Amino acid sequence: MTALTIEARAEVWPLREAFIISRGARTAAEVVVVEVSDGTHRGRGEAVPYTRYGESVAGVLEAIRSLAGRVSTRTDLAQHVNPGAALNALDCAFWDLESKRIGIRASRLAGLAPPEAKVTAFTISLDTPETMADKAARVPNLSLLKLKLGGEGDDSRMRAVRAARPDARLLVDANEAWTAETVQHLVSVAAECGIELIEQPLPADSDEPLRRIQRAVPICADESVHTATDIPRLAGLYDAVNVKLDKAGGLTGAISLVRAAQRQNFKIMIGSMVATSLAVAPAMLLASEADWIDLDGPLLLARDREFGMRVENGIMYPPEPQLWG
Repeated sequence: MTALTIEARAEVWPLREAFIISRGARTAAEVVVVEVSDGTHRGRGEAVPYTRYGESVAGVLEAIRSLAGRVSTRTDLAQHVNPGAALNALDCAFWDLESKRIGIRASRLAGLAPPEAKVTAFTISLDTPETMADKAARVPNLSLLKLKLGGEGDDSRMRAVRAARPDARLLVDANEAWTAETVQHLVSVAAECGIELIEQPLPADSDEPLRRIQRAVPICADESVHTATDIPRLAGLYDAVNVKLDKAGGLTGAISLVRAAQRQNFKIMIGSMVATSLAVAPAMLLASEADWIDLDGPLLLARDREFGMRVENGIMYPPEPQLWG
């Protein structure tokens, strides 16, 4: 077998406008791209190192480059790299390489249904109630909106956006910003506003109060779930899980997480970090398994890469083979 080369590099992709959540703001997507080549075919993968999980671009690049000459197949990876951004970029690059070598789409290789077009959520960054309502009103063609919340004033934010977009389906993501004292009130306001889903209201290490609240709206784990091994602890706390390849360790880990969650009757969201279409493409393979997809990262960029994901009126279409898989 021809020896593989593994190359990794950092890239910076400016955003259209600042992306603001409860933990801070960013003006660019900082990603790591991996290319795996056998000399004839090349596979690519992209990941986003996330400081919330103790990752950095430099650390992820070092982890990837340390594997040169030590791995030759996708199944080797988990023996050398823990789930996270480095494993995601590598795993997806190997899936892409295998797809190109054999000449069949990655979804078929993975035993998944052919990816289907699906409505993706579009994110409204954390801001004042008035600004968030105005941004929601500016996209009347988008039917599914995800509101980034931040704690104080979230009741006003939800009510303002609902008033501005009575027609829209709404999801909210608190990014761990609510507290044991505020969560019941804010869940009640979410129900009043017809919110479909509340994502990670409490900090991942302080989410036990969720067992005791009355929930008229399903609650989704994000920071509280990374891999399939987390699923047993979530029973009674959450109703859904947000599956992100950067947390699960690539498409391989994400498939395992989806299957484990389905066995326990959790609803499924497929999400991603703010990144280019190269990161979103493998996640899109799981769209048919999901109750919601939140893959709008490329829409937040000032420009996307070549052969980017096609999105029309909020509907995202499967990736082209020139992009990935």
